[in-house]
This record gives sequence, structure tokens and C-alpha cells, in this order.
Amino acid sequence: MHITSKGQVTIPIEIRNKLGLLPDTEVEFSIENNAVVLRKAGKASVRGKRLIQAMRGKATTRMSTDEIMALTRES
Repeated sequence: MHITSKGQVTIPIEIRNKLGLLPDTEVEFSIENNAVVLRKAGKASVRGKRLIQAMRGKATTRMSTDEIMALTRES
């Protein structure tokens, strides 16, 4: 594994899966005993909050749940 000219590395899929490191997961780096340590950042709910904030106000149509369900069931 190598570091790119931009300082980037690829975290192996096995590690990402085991630790739940999804795209946009906040991480932090620290140095412990002359080694670099990567951890998920403090709050696990930060990603969810950011997604909700991004979606807030996007649905501008005033439809009931029944109306939406009817649209999804139409062929």
C-alpha cells in the first residue's frame, strides 16, 4: 500500500466492512506509540443527521401517504 501525492490511502474493504466505515463517515487520526491510529469520529449519528439535513425541505409536494403509495403501485 502506498500514499498518493495527495496524501490519500485506500482502506481495505475488509477493514471498512468490519468497522462500518461507510462513505462520508467522519474519522480521526492520532499517533500512539509511534503508530498512526484511525478511528471513527466521536458521534456515530453525525452521518445520519447530515443526511437528514440534506433532505429537509426537498419534498415540496403535499401528498398523503396513501396518495404516494397509490403512485408507487400504478403501472
